Amino acid sequence: MAEKEKTRLTQHYIVDSSCVGEMMWMRKRVFHPLRTHLLTHISRPVATSMKKQNFYLLATSTLATRSSALPFRGRSPKTEENGQKERRSKAVEQFFVSETPEASAVLHQSVHQEATEIFDFLVDTRRTLHRHPELMYQEEETSKTVQQILRELDIEFTTGWAVNTNPDVHPGPGGYGVVADIGTGTEPCILLRADMDALPIMEQTNVDFKSQYPNKMHACGHDGHTTMLLGAARLLKGMENSLNGTVRLVFQPAEEGGAGAKRMREEGVLTQQPKPALAMGMHVWPTLPSGVVAARPGPLLAACERFEITLQGVGGHAAMPHLVTDPIVTGASIIMNLQTIVSRNTSPLEAGVCSITKFEAGSAFNIIPDSAIIWGTIRALSTETLLELRDRVQHIVQSTATTYGCNATIKYSPDYYPPTVNDPALFESLSKEVGALVSEEGRLRETEPTMGAEDFSFFAESIPSTFYLLGQGSGQVPPTNYGLHHPQFALDESVLTRGVELHVNWAVHALKKLAENDETSRQIRTGEL
Repeated sequence: MAEKEKTRLTQHYIVDSSCVGEMMWMRKRVFHPLRTHLLTHISRPVATSMKKQNFYLLATSTLATRSSALPFRGRSPKTEENGQKERRSKAVEQFFVSETPEASAVLHQSVHQEATEIFDFLVDTRRTLHRHPELMYQEEETSKTVQQILRELDIEFTTGWAVNTNPDVHPGPGGYGVVADIGTGTEPCILLRADMDALPIMEQTNVDFKSQYPNKMHACGHDGHTTMLLGAARLLKGMENSLNGTVRLVFQPAEEGGAGAKRMREEGVLTQQPKPALAMGMHVWPTLPSGVVAARPGPLLAACERFEITLQGVGGHAAMPHLVTDPIVTGASIIMNLQTIVSRNTSPLEAGVCSITKFEAGSAFNIIPDSAIIWGTIRALSTETLLELRDRVQHIVQSTATTYGCNATIKYSPDYYPPTVNDPALFESLSKEVGALVSEEGRLRETEPTMGAEDFSFFAESIPSTFYLLGQGSGQVPPTNYGLHHPQFALDESVLTRGVELHVNWAVHALKKLAENDETSRQIRTGEL
């Protein structure tokens, strides 16, 4: 927010000490009907506390009028007790100079305590984002809320990332990505990423913070991902002077099919100095028990491509099918033939999926239409297999359409997603240990690959990376709670602190790893890995 937008007043409040807890309303943001957001908070709770009998003098309150940001319910994250910062910094400093497991345990305990203490902030932030979901390349207010919190934390950032290069395919201008660096501003540098966009789904939950926008919902947990990274920013800022490098925070738009990570990679998020050597991301996972951390070396999530098939025939009366070229019969045959790709054209030892998700044609019971449209997706655990599947889709569609006398055109997504691959050496030397440190089970659960897809893969394709699955459900398949992309999906907010811990612990361990002299660290530094 520009300085000229701020109106500052200095006031003094004399508060009975027994009522201090009740005064937290002074640090709440209130939503103005005209979309002006009023923040009244005590800018420095450490501001003068004068204990006279049962009274405190709370000085230097700041009244700030803010515009163009989501209404935010919750306490400002700007300040911390000095004692907390000192304890955390001491734990980090000891960790960087020590080779003992005890130092890692002390750091983890410190991070765990701090993450637990900001739980209310995390819940408030996540619910604010959940109320105001925005679709890919339209995350304007979400981005402004992220920026607002980073300002309050005194963290510098850049905006304008992930400009939409395919507006004909994905509506919205884009450019709402946010990137912030914490630490020395020099290498070594590592990257933490969270996605921000929502889905075109009408929310069907009964929570009092449900989506305020029709047909838009955070049904994939991205509101939680953004919140976890903001919580990590808060903790990392408190230990900034003790870090031996730079942590880059990437708040990424347009994950849900828009390839926002690819746009940011093209714009230089991986090459901007200091250049990140390693990257980490995560996703909440309903089929894992809450708090369990899972991953695996090698491919974890699938490569993904989507397609749209348009069939053009000659319509007519349903009573005279011999006078038409029927796109519905043609489409039905194409759908059935496509199912032979995985069973007959793909090795049984290679995972592959070809799913048809939508078939649209016709307008009345007695009319054979001129055209039909089929939508679907193909997925595989390697780019090579994905491209083989794509070639077979092309051949089957064209040959089948020709057999039935229709014309067929196929449109693919502008950006297919590569598989999300966890670097095996990084996994064994670092990420497995960190996952075990944070997981509810006290160990990293090595899971099977899933055919879901993630555009974090564009980062993992460029630098050694780790992607975690963070349990937030019953752990059953199917889960007793609703799954991702379901209109009744509900995030288990108890895992927010664990996500913060995973980000912070991985970041600090990764910076330490980059400073070590073992062969894996050397290969990472030299780009050989």
